[in-house]
Amino acid sequence: MGKKLAGIDEAGRGPVIGPMVIAAVVVDEDNVPKLEELGVRDSKKLTPKRREGLFDEIIKLLDDYVILELWPEEIDSREGTLNELEVESFVKALNSLKVKPGLVYIDAADVKEERFGEEIRKGLDFEAEIIAEHKADDKFVPVSAASIIAKVTRDRAIEGLKEEYGEIGSGYPSDPRTRAFLEEYYRQYGEFPSIVRRSWKTLKKIEEKLRAEVRPKEKKVQKSLEDFLKRRT
Repeated sequence: MGKKLAGIDEAGRGPVIGPMVIAAVVVDEDNVPKLEELGVRDSKKLTPKRREGLFDEIIKLLDDYVILELWPEEIDSREGTLNELEVESFVKALNSLKVKPGLVYIDAADVKEERFGEEIRKGLDFEAEIIAEHKADDKFVPVSAASIIAKVTRDRAIEGLKEEYGEIGSGYPSDPRTRAFLEEYYRQYGEFPSIVRRSWKTLKKIEEKLRAEVRPKEKKVQKSLEDFLKRRT
């Protein structure tokens, strides 16, 4: 057996709806060519159907893996930055692995790749070489495998939410379906559902927009009431 390699990545850092999912995988270096033969690559370059099809095939070739789901309440209640939460969660996932790798490839979220890697290294309860780079999911097969595991897990979570809430889109602020769902829900209930990240600016903008729509209506109602009272006196 060869050296144990780990890859770690997240899916769903930016969406306003649903979880951020972190996946850490451990694979024997002898199995990396087999992952390549399967067509494992950056999850963003694969269709949802292809990712789903690869999920179980990847799992079969891994020595170990850990999946963490951070739901909106946990993301909103963080004390530090999103980067700090990601470092903390990456460390938690890697320390949860039963098979400890000798080399860890990390998809760096920080603008300074080395700083991100060093922060994670300091939190590990085992010794390992760390390689943290931007776009690591496109450069290193173990990270590609982790990115697919994370993305499929998030996709499944979003499908589960759609069964409960109806069409919510992808959960990203730029998705018109997601914005339409949030606006309609707020109009109906006067608040946002528990599945949204309340600390995201997207929600504040939607609230401001809908309040601006309501004000002219309120003024119109007030004017009608005043006119009615004048006629009665």
